Amino acid sequence: MLEKLKARVYRANTELVKSGLVIHTWGNASARDRKTGLIVIKPSGISYDKMKAGDMVVLDPDGNIVEGRYKPSTDAPTHLFLYKDWDLINGIVHTHSTYATSWAQAGRNIPAFGTTHADHFHGEVPCTRRLTAEETENDYEINTGKVMAERLSGLDPLAVPSVLVNCHGPFSWGRDPEEAVYNAIALEEIARMAFYTVLLGNTGPADVHLLNKHFERKHGKNAYYGQKKKK
Repeated sequence: MLEKLKARVYRANTELVKSGLVIHTWGNASARDRKTGLIVIKPSGISYDKMKAGDMVVLDPDGNIVEGRYKPSTDAPTHLFLYKDWDLINGIVHTHSTYATSWAQAGRNIPAFGTTHADHFHGEVPCTRRLTAEETENDYEINTGKVMAERLSGLDPLAVPSVLVNCHGPFSWGRDPEEAVYNAIALEEIARMAFYTVLLGNTGPADVHLLNKHFERKHGKNAYYGQKKKK
């Protein structure tokens, strides 16, 4: 079942390791099949060295296992919540990458300091509020998804394709699992640049007109970055 999507989700997970965003088993990637609504996700706690495409777990939108011999990632309820809340996304990645997680642990948004940031994110990378004790104790993973959706309320999740969960770490997403991984890699590099920018003494974002120009020329309706797609 969904063998091609399993292979893509497997590659997405291994790409996180190759890109240096994940060590041990600290991360997960998932994807949604648009036709069936089923979600494919990494199994919980399985070593990346031993993991195979066939080990990916298939879930229905309510989290029931449709296929798979392992338990799904413990973050599966978070992924499922985001898929239900944001219809346009079909791939989600969670890591504990060093620089993005540092900003999350500091409880700080990542300001848009320059054009590299603006090429990928329309505005700052937001950080959520902290979960309450009750939210942590009851339905923790679902509430993690809820605070992300709450923080991005009124924003386009494809224009701001990452969020920092306060005291936890980053989640990134996209139209497919490959785009989600791409955004996670971009986020970590932007978080690293921002760290050094603050270290050098700058705490204010770049001018809005410059940031908007860079975002729109790559992602706007009249974008002109890259080559025209062949019809």
